[in-house]
Amino acid sequence: MTDTTTATEPKKVSELTFREAMAELDATVTTLESNSLELEESLRAYERGVALLADLQARLANAQQKVDVLMRSEERRVGKS
Repeated sequence: MTDTTTATEPKKVSELTFREAMAELDATVTTLESNSLELEESLRAYERGVALLADLQARLANAQQKVDVLMRSEERRVGKS
């Protein structure tokens, strides 16, 4: 069995850590703002950036939900004391 992933293919967004996704999004924005890419490359970079942003927003929403649950739990615990 051979690995079909080449060194030039980016990791799937879901496989990136939060920090890796943020760094890649930042680099993508910087590259797009530099106006140094051809149209086709710009579109690919933009699509990847949109996917990164959506994933990061979902992760943040999930983390916020967990914090909210923990805070409510702690407030109930403290309220019973």
